[in-house]
Amino acid sequence: MKFAKLLAGIGSLTAAGSVWAQSALDRPLGDLEIIGAPVDDGLNFQPAVTELARDIHWLDNFVLVIITLITLFVTALLVWCMYRFHQKRNATPATFTHHSTLEVAWTMVPVVILVLIGAFSVPVLFKQQRIPEGDVVIKATGYQWYWGYEYVDEGFAFDSFMIGAGENRLTPDVSAQLQEAGYSDEEFLLATDTAVVVPVGKTIVIQVTGADVIHSWTIPSFGVKQDAVPGRLAALWFKPEQEGIYFGQCSELCGQAHAYMPITVKVVSEEAYEAWLQRATDEYADAGTAQPIQIASK
Repeated sequence: MKFAKLLAGIGSLTAAGSVWAQSALDRPLGDLEIIGAPVDDGLNFQPAVTELARDIHWLDNFVLVIITLITLFVTALLVWCMYRFHQKRNATPATFTHHSTLEVAWTMVPVVILVLIGAFSVPVLFKQQRIPEGDVVIKATGYQWYWGYEYVDEGFAFDSFMIGAGENRLTPDVSAQLQEAGYSDEEFLLATDTAVVVPVGKTIVIQVTGADVIHSWTIPSFGVKQDAVPGRLAALWFKPEQEGIYFGQCSELCGQAHAYMPITVKVVSEEAYEAWLQRATDEYADAGTAQPIQIASK
């Protein structure tokens, strides 16, 4: 227990040191609206800002309509059967054992429905899996419990910790760190000290891997999710259409601090991105690349 607390304290100090530098680095990006974030009592998806996310939302609504119709039909059929074949109205049950027409119907109708769903869902899946040439290529490596990012074509890398890493509650010190980085207390457990910055309207390719155990990189508003498996390099892509701040979480149970491994992506104008890129290159060029992948111990 003492060792775990020591590690948490070290992580907190590391994150605290990073947040001051990153807040200064990101300040020239201006005030960005927080668009992709969970909300209390939310029932719907987070706003879709990519074609992939819109496809997923449409497919979800399409399947929901089909499921609703099936549910209503089955419910109505049950009610009708309870009424029509009640003992008072059907004192003498039928004795037949087969009804070929009905049996063919209840076999073929589900097949047709599944083929219909597949005809619309498979193209959506293929669109996600066909990785185009990226205008910006970033390698995301999952660690216990933070993300490391390497801008492959730019030659620099940095680590991204949750603001307040090592804390499971909002303290005055964590609140001050959030304020300094341009966030409010509402973004506790969501905001990171360093954010992935990408230009709006450009194709972004994220290469995803894990350094110790399986993690998962996801941003709901982009409609992307990809497991980060040690020893494997997977990829996802998206093309953001709206400037703003978008949050995600590690979506694969990866250990004790899995809940404290958020993802922050800032989508900015191309001009702001180029300016940030120059500052980031100066800041991180000597920091080295991502750490080597390690095999998780038993």
